Amino acid sequence: MAINFIGTGRAVPSKKVSNDDLAARIDTSDEWIRSHTGIGSRYHADESVACSDLAIEAAKNALAMAAGYTGDDPAQRDSKAAEFAETIDVIILATATADFFGTPSTACIVQDKIGAKNAAAMDITAGCTGFVYGLETAAGLLCVGKERKRALVIGSEILSKMTNWEDRNTCVLFGDGAGAAVLEKTGECCDNKSGLIKTLLYADGSGRDSLVMRRGGSRSPYKKGETVDLGIWIEMNGQEVYNFAVGAMTSTIEQLIKECNINIDDISWIVPHQANARIVKAARIRLKIPAEKVYMNIEEYANTSAATIPIALDEMNRSGKLKKGDLILTVGFGGGLTYGGNIIIW
Repeated sequence: MAINFIGTGRAVPSKKVSNDDLAARIDTSDEWIRSHTGIGSRYHADESVACSDLAIEAAKNALAMAAGYTGDDPAQRDSKAAEFAETIDVIILATATADFFGTPSTACIVQDKIGAKNAAAMDITAGCTGFVYGLETAAGLLCVGKERKRALVIGSEILSKMTNWEDRNTCVLFGDGAGAAVLEKTGECCDNKSGLIKTLLYADGSGRDSLVMRRGGSRSPYKKGETVDLGIWIEMNGQEVYNFAVGAMTSTIEQLIKECNINIDDISWIVPHQANARIVKAARIRLKIPAEKVYMNIEEYANTSAATIPIALDEMNRSGKLKKGDLILTVGFGGGLTYGGNIIIW
């Protein structure tokens, strides 16, 4: 059977924060941030906005597209999205910044708010590789359930609320946003002629301390009377993550190409996780990949973790960069440590 993409969507907060805006708050500069990361700005959510809020907006945009709506009227979009949501069988939401710890899942909140009353819903935690993992998880559930036809896969993050604003090496990296895709199962057997045709998923838990949010879990629970000096923040060993990411990105692309019996020239676009422009450039040069094949939007959005790849796909889709039949390679890497990639025929 084919697992095809029939709708994409994205959402970011209205507040855009430039490097100069950050430089007014912390000891940094636009030149330093750009030279070390390739980031020029990012979007930050208001205090009242949670992960599910952005996920819902991205989902509505994707559902409306899947329903055939291409206009810009919010009421009509919501109506079309709500109608199509009833046909969704599975919702997979990848995030490291869920609305609540443990339960309920953010996916369940989205399921209720968009009216997907017939859908199962769950979160997955795979760091910045979350959307890559989510696509394969959704495809697997569609494949084993004959009655299941459509899935909604979302990557959504509110990283600004999980950032240590006294750590200039990490606080400049992250932004808030969400991206979504609607998948549809067609046919009775795998034809490898369209849609999601290959996924590789890997993990290296020995690197778990390289990128971690320590507080709040059963390893370091709250204790009554305890003075909490550290918040639930992202901690990162930049050099370790850089070394891991370059190797993970390189090996994933090489393996996908090998297993699908294709070469770089066959690929229309490589859509990497937008963590750091230097990571992507290093891997690209190592593999001798032309810069014009790699889609980058980190300058605008910064690192939105599980949302980076679906945001990029929707941006490309709506701008006309993605054409029917294009061979797309996605590649992600992040906390866990996790890494992996997809081959998609658009």
